[in-house]
Amino acid sequence: MAEKPKKQPKPKKLNLNSSKSAWRDILKNVDKKEVPIHVLEKLMVHLKDGTIVTIDIRKILGEGADPDDIQHHVNQRLDELDLYIDNVDYFLDIDLVQRTIQPETDKALSKL
Repeated sequence: MAEKPKKQPKPKKLNLNSSKSAWRDILKNVDKKEVPIHVLEKLMVHLKDGTIVTIDIRKILGEGADPDDIQHHVNQRLDELDLYIDNVDYFLDIDLVQRTIQPETDKALSKL
């Protein structure tokens, strides 16, 4: 009697929609200096003297400013003040990142 061919198990899909915490974990390892300005919520610039300067990117964008102009201005100011800056915290709009990246991720994984 001939054996039936074994069915190949369906490949498991990587579900990146599972939770915000998964996206937070992924984004922790991203070089934030390479993140497009439109996905930033804000920057918190910690100066060496203890001063913290918050730049509310979402608000500035909401007021109609051009993202390229904002990015240029922020980069220029960070470069100028580099000697005085201790650290910069980048806060990302995780929902926007997920909505932007998920379709591309799905498309790439569908080809595997």
